[in-house]
Amino acid sequence: MKIVRTGDKFIFLAGAREKSLLLGLLKLYPRIPAAHRLKRAQQLPDSSQKLLDEALAEQRTENKKQIEAFLAEPARFEQTAAGWRFSLSRAELEWLLQILNDIRVGSWINLGSPDEKRGMRLLNKETAPDFWAMEMAGALQMQMLEALKG
Repeated sequence: MKIVRTGDKFIFLAGAREKSLLLGLLKLYPRIPAAHRLKRAQQLPDSSQKLLDEALAEQRTENKKQIEAFLAEPARFEQTAAGWRFSLSRAELEWLLQILNDIRVGSWINLGSPDEKRGMRLLNKETAPDFWAMEMAGALQMQMLEALKG
């Protein structure tokens, strides 16, 4: 996938396979388990944790609706001779980075939070989808961050 920055717009150029992979990846959201808590968050009083959980649930619901609207928008993807073209505003790109981060981190959590050495030993047909999602989300994030920096 190629990302071209034109002012405040980001134009994505993708082949058919890349488009399919992106759409498949986005359908995995949300990936971070709802019950997952950071170590610091485990020290919150129950009332604060409940408020945090409710806010996160609302945000996930809203993000899921936005993803569905993104995927359903007929004019979102334009077929060209070179493949598929779509554009995002800076705000949409930053939102997509957050979605991809949830997918990447959630997949890593589903794998048991492996480090680099331990991770490859866990790769098998059951864990491969989580490894794929983690790696693809990370690769797309890197491309998008480069475009933002560009």
